[in-house]
Amino acid sequence: MATPVIMPRQGQSVESCIIGKWHKQKGDQVNVGDMLFTYETDKATFDEEATVAGTLLEIFFEEGDDVECLLNVCVIGEEGEDVSAFRPEGAADEAPAEAAKEEAPQAAAAPAAVAAPALSNTAKENVFISPRAKNHAEKLGVDVRFAEGSGPNGRIIERDVEALAQSGVAFTKAAAAAAAGSTDQFEGTGIGGRVTTGDLKKPVAQAVSEAMAAEEGVAYTDTPLTNIRKVISKSMHNSLSTTAQLTLNTSFDATEIMAYRKKLKNSAEKLGLGNITLNDIVLYAVSRTLLNGHEDLNAHMLDDKMRRFNHVNLGVAVDTPRGLMVPTIFCSELKSLAEISAETKDLAGACQGGTISPDLLTGGSFTVTNLGSFGIESFTPVLNAPQTGILGVDTIVQRAKEVDGEIKYYPAMGLSLTFDHRAVDGAPAAKFLKDLKNNLENFSVLLAK
Repeated sequence: MATPVIMPRQGQSVESCIIGKWHKQKGDQVNVGDMLFTYETDKATFDEEATVAGTLLEIFFEEGDDVECLLNVCVIGEEGEDVSAFRPEGAADEAPAEAAKEEAPQAAAAPAAVAAPALSNTAKENVFISPRAKNHAEKLGVDVRFAEGSGPNGRIIERDVEALAQSGVAFTKAAAAAAAGSTDQFEGTGIGGRVTTGDLKKPVAQAVSEAMAAEEGVAYTDTPLTNIRKVISKSMHNSLSTTAQLTLNTSFDATEIMAYRKKLKNSAEKLGLGNITLNDIVLYAVSRTLLNGHEDLNAHMLDDKMRRFNHVNLGVAVDTPRGLMVPTIFCSELKSLAEISAETKDLAGACQGGTISPDLLTGGSFTVTNLGSFGIESFTPVLNAPQTGILGVDTIVQRAKEVDGEIKYYPAMGLSLTFDHRAVDGAPAAKFLKDLKNNLENFSVLLAK
């Protein structure tokens, strides 16, 4: 029996996902557990596995398509089964696909002006193209009617548009003139006045050919931004352009927390504890310090009002292969050090594995980001707007101080607090750092409270 595969809903805040890559094609045999396709939200990337075995009878959406959650994406069943009842609204019809398949041999038979992949010498009337490829073509200014689709059912996808743009067979007069250094040696006879290699006189054609040959050796590669990187880019730009950010730097004596962590490490197996890190200890201290007179830093700045949170929903910056993610430890001030440590590791693992729920990437009231493992002594964290504060945790360096008339060295850990000066003044921000520093230098006392 034919079984549809839907686009999963990864969290209540997600309305649609973008298909990143198909791992199976129409007609392929599928076993339970096989990877079908990869899809992206604006926060993370996920893999969809087959839950039934059979043949991949139909694919309704292609790479780059933005698909609403819970819509049918493809159908698995037995050969010859009718899948028309499963076709969702907005999915590509079969007719254009068949037309593209029929026309492809004709285009291949025609003599090509320049030997290049994914290129037709004649323009098609019916173009079967994914939305993502269409947007990319508009940005590059290429005529997709000259492209040959390499996607399922002959559909034009993003790589076909990229190949067409790099082929150099069809280009604007301005582009040809720039390559040839002349504007009056040719007339375009292509569609819309486009100039093709057949329109160029010998000196111009030679100049264009030389320009194309030189371009092949350019020492760079253009890579389209992932959906996650686009979100990070937009978020960072928005943060810096809409808030008044200021950073204060200090350091504290990490002797006590280092000694405490050593005790925990030596007793971890006996006590059934995980690997509690110095960063976990800082997170614990932050969660207890924020609600003790520093509520303006545990808040959101919302234009004409401040939203102060009754709980510390602590965001933890996590570096992943896909980019920066900030999962949230909700109500962190109610959790023990061991619970914060375990939850932080679970969230980080889910982020790095691409399985984090988008609902866990929202709702933070304050963020902590740690670059200490990279040897960074001081930096300027960027606010996770509309949050009013973010704490950077720096590396440990040896510093000297006078104790009872003697100079002694101690391990100093740096702290970098960025705050929104629209919401918090410098003195209250400095007082938070002072209180946090005191709590970390006297961590055993903090644990007793």
